[in-house]
Amino acid sequence: SFTVIQALEDGLKKAAADPSVKAIMICGENGKFSAGADIHSFSSPGRSQSASLPALVSLIESSKKPVVAAIEGIALGGGLEVALGCHYRVAHVQARMGLPEVTLGLLPGAQGTQRLPRLIGLPAALDIIITGRHIPAAEALKLGLVDEVVEGNTVEAAIRLANKV
Repeated sequence: SFTVIQALEDGLKKAAADPSVKAIMICGENGKFSAGADIHSFSSPGRSQSASLPALVSLIESSKKPVVAAIEGIALGGGLEVALGCHYRVAHVQARMGLPEVTLGLLPGAQGTQRLPRLIGLPAALDIIITGRHIPAAEALKLGLVDEVVEGNTVEAAIRLANKV
């Protein structure tokens, strides 16, 4: 939702301005990173133009402080695009990632079609983009989509990685 996008943007800006913050970790709630954007809100009246998913992903990527995504459950659509904007990604072994918008007749709209090929190469990225299939964490690691796969606490692993980098 745009409320979540705005909250993430506000949190990123606050962390960037705080000299005591050395790295930023983004995680979801209740064992899920993000199922993506609410497609019903795309045409909502009063939609904030300042809180857009592409702008948020660009803000994450441009952070001078390392940003680590802690992916649990699912990171689909806009959720995966948020993770792609992060400098590092840690996934739980049972996590699944993908860009399923194509199954609704849509293309990823928050720069996933640019960031994914840069990260894992064009052939693998095209497969994910045009099929909409969900990629298990082990495959995501092999492709280079995530930097680490863990069986334990994903948030703690992401914090360890953030402290390391």
